[in-house]
Amino acid sequence: MRPQYIQRAFTALTLIASLSFAACKSDTPTPNPTPQPEPKPVFPKPDVNPNATPYITRVLEYLPAVGQFTNELPKYEAGDTQEDMNRKALDELKDNKRGLVTLGGWGGYIVVGFDHTITNVAGQRDFRVLGNAFYSSSNKEAFEAGSCEPGIIMVAYDANHNGRPDEDEWYEIAGSAHVDPTQEPWYAFLKSHTPQADLNFYRDFEMTYHRPAREPESKDGWGTYIRWEDNKGNSGYKVKNQWHAQPYFPQWVKGDKLTFRGTRLPQNGYDQSGVGTYYVLYKFRYGYADNELNDHKDSAIDIDWAVDKKGRKVHLPGVDFIKIYTGVNQENGGIGECSTEISGVNDLHLLKEDIPN
Repeated sequence: MRPQYIQRAFTALTLIASLSFAACKSDTPTPNPTPQPEPKPVFPKPDVNPNATPYITRVLEYLPAVGQFTNELPKYEAGDTQEDMNRKALDELKDNKRGLVTLGGWGGYIVVGFDHTITNVAGQRDFRVLGNAFYSSSNKEAFEAGSCEPGIIMVAYDANHNGRPDEDEWYEIAGSAHVDPTQEPWYAFLKSHTPQADLNFYRDFEMTYHRPAREPESKDGWGTYIRWEDNKGNSGYKVKNQWHAQPYFPQWVKGDKLTFRGTRLPQNGYDQSGVGTYYVLYKFRYGYADNELNDHKDSAIDIDWAVDKKGRKVHLPGVDFIKIYTGVNQENGGIGECSTEISGVNDLHLLKEDIPN
């Protein structure tokens, strides 16, 4: 072969090899970097108070939503401020008095504190939220039901010891519906028997109540009493009833509307009468306030159920503050809106109550 032909062949082979290498290189995906786990918060050890009481000692904020017991439990009097209502709520809850404080409709809340840190004991339930839930003797279905008005529970550990719950210190207790609402014993029953029930679970729920221009002059205005809308495209009214004549919008709040944000649970009410006169409210399995009888295990809470805003578990050494807010938005005929009520929070360890998880 002539030299010039050898040179041309060598050049062609080199070009082909280069193109093949380039093709192989471009077809090979670049591996993704190994994802780094989210850093877990590290908390200092809690202080110890040898003279601690097992009960609530502080109400940092009380703000109920619209409801038939709002302005009554506790009683609002003309001129009362936010501080006055905080104090009145504390008067009902401190020293194991077990008075009743309403949180009104969805989103209404209370923030309470203690004179010590409630310790997180492994394998044990750590505190109990007292409410006024009860079971109905006339319940016809095979589910625990009656007046179960679940409130969502949030907890905060005072890591910087500044005596108040900072925004980044709050974590939510993941109850049974947080884990999987479809596993509630009554879920399939309501889905088939009450197709209009909203059984969705939302972590990003927002709801706004509008102050009425005036109180209804007759019962003709009860059904369109206080308008609300949410961030899921729904709207409706909180209804007034014959049993509670006082205003349902919290009277010490300034402004024409009230907005709450948080988690919303599936509706749990069933019209047993079929005509709106008698509803039963089904119990969620565990993890909520005013959802179970006070002397039953599932009114007690394990701090290890706490999760962050993305639903990831966290481990807290204990909690100094607890926030409770109404978790269901529902009108229940003659018995009115679903509204969480509480009558106290107890430190189970100081009370020597041993409740395994």
